[in-house]
Amino acid sequence: MNYLDEYRKWCTSAVFDKDTQNELLTLTDEKEIEDRFYKQLSFGTGGLRGIIGAGTNRMNIYTVGKASQGLADFINTQTKNGSVVIAYDSRRMSKEFALDSALIFAANGIKAYLFESLRPTPELSFAVRELKATAGIVITASHNPPQYNGYKVYWSDGGQIVAPYDKLIIGEVNKIDDYDFIKRIEKEKAEKSGLLKIIGKEIDDKYIAALKNLVLNREVLNIFAKEIKIVYTPLNGTGNLPVRRVLEELGFENVWVVPEQEAPDGNFPTLEYPNPEDKKAFAYALALAKKMDADLVLATDPDADRLGIYAKDTSSGEYMPFTGNMSGLLIAEYELSQKREKGLLPQNPKNGALVTTIVSSKMAYDIAAEYGLTVKEVLTGFKYIGEQIKLFEEAKEKNGGKLDCQKGALEYEFGYEESYGCLVGTHARDKDAVVAVMALCEAAAYYRSKGLTLWDQMQNIYQKYGYYVEDLKSVTLRGAEGAAHIEKIMEQLREEPPKSLGGLRVLAVRDYSLSLRKDCLSGSQNAIELPKSNVLYFELENNGWACVRPSGTEPKIKFYFGVKGKNRKEAEESIRRVQENLIGLANAE
Repeated sequence: MNYLDEYRKWCTSAVFDKDTQNELLTLTDEKEIEDRFYKQLSFGTGGLRGIIGAGTNRMNIYTVGKASQGLADFINTQTKNGSVVIAYDSRRMSKEFALDSALIFAANGIKAYLFESLRPTPELSFAVRELKATAGIVITASHNPPQYNGYKVYWSDGGQIVAPYDKLIIGEVNKIDDYDFIKRIEKEKAEKSGLLKIIGKEIDDKYIAALKNLVLNREVLNIFAKEIKIVYTPLNGTGNLPVRRVLEELGFENVWVVPEQEAPDGNFPTLEYPNPEDKKAFAYALALAKKMDADLVLATDPDADRLGIYAKDTSSGEYMPFTGNMSGLLIAEYELSQKREKGLLPQNPKNGALVTTIVSSKMAYDIAAEYGLTVKEVLTGFKYIGEQIKLFEEAKEKNGGKLDCQKGALEYEFGYEESYGCLVGTHARDKDAVVAVMALCEAAAYYRSKGLTLWDQMQNIYQKYGYYVEDLKSVTLRGAEGAAHIEKIMEQLREEPPKSLGGLRVLAVRDYSLSLRKDCLSGSQNAIELPKSNVLYFELENNGWACVRPSGTEPKIKFYFGVKGKNRKEAEESIRRVQENLIGLANAE
């Protein structure tokens, strides 16, 4: 069936409600109709993400319902007493999609635990583990623009679905070729039957308690927390209440929330893009910080799994931005240094693990070496970091409850990725901006006790480990034509990989779709022991690297870069040359 036939079916079939049909009948742009119907909104390895609206390639009650029915079908192949925890953020239709999904699970005999109101994604991960649920879903499009929403799936360990469950669930979703197959039950009936339970405060309290148990320097907080001045914006998302609560309970008295971005609002009225990676998202927060003479400026994305920060440089009076690599590495250095000082690292440090991704700063290796830890590098996406925690625990159990780095029986110490996400502790299995705020503010209090700001400490870290600089360039290419262009770029770079980038020789090429690494000097090849993925990675001389991959959630192709220089100026000049060279070769603009 071509896109016009599918469009006509949606406009006329009794399966689809009148509001949906009226929305479609008002469309006059054939390109718009094609974009809505040229494909099914794909249920990928993380779930769904797309623009809200009517059509097969949009987020609506039919495409979301198909995902929930497919997940329900899979759960029922695994257990007779399945349960699912459901959370949602502040985006348009999030509450509606969450309730509809709960009623679909209930209609399939699966108990649904539905949060009473919006909650952060990491609390969903925590709740799946706390309630010993079979699975979890969160309705969110994370940091995407306002027109988007999404649907992320978690399994019983609290982590996002990975192999083999991802493909098995996708298989069940794809079996549903008629929206009539989606089962639903009325809310009142679901509650009376015990198949729908509303949850809230009890889980909130346990989540916050789990975070507070991770504090390393309570004595320092008792003295210095009240001195730290913090401006915070939840970017109209889910972070406001949990972030303010944990800071207040730890003694941070001077916390100001940006009023224009405090209340949940899926239209994000002051933002083009509710992403703490975007400097424009900090405009209101920085204005308030200057007024209040704040030490820290913090922003969490709508589902509160990413944290962006600015810290005041007292020597210049300016607020300095931190990349996701910088904030992740600063928290890592603080957590690991304090754990070592307090004797909290494993007796054999090699049995401790620092987990990072292939596109994150290579400084992670230097920090791990400083504390004797083992580095585990995974594909892009925090779900692979969360998966490692499960694998460590399983290996430890097989080893009689003993740690052994040679057998993979490691103890998780810290994990982070460049896209502004990290996880302190193992209460959740996804990145957690609430615990990141807590750890970062604790670090600020600790370094205040040493006469340092967080910006001072970041410069100390560069002096200690070297001037690593990283960058990311994303190019948006929409629709069927954009998807074809992205595919062409990847094919071109595979067929003719560069011999050098920005004046740095390419030492090796990793093609994760083939699970092969080719040494460009010797010509030898060896296997990559990571899941296959459409990713190309170029190892450069002098600790440099570059990586290209299509986004799994947006119509974008992403270019990542990293270099190490003798000083910041040298590193920034080097990364600029590498970036211009690779994007020019890809002809991605």
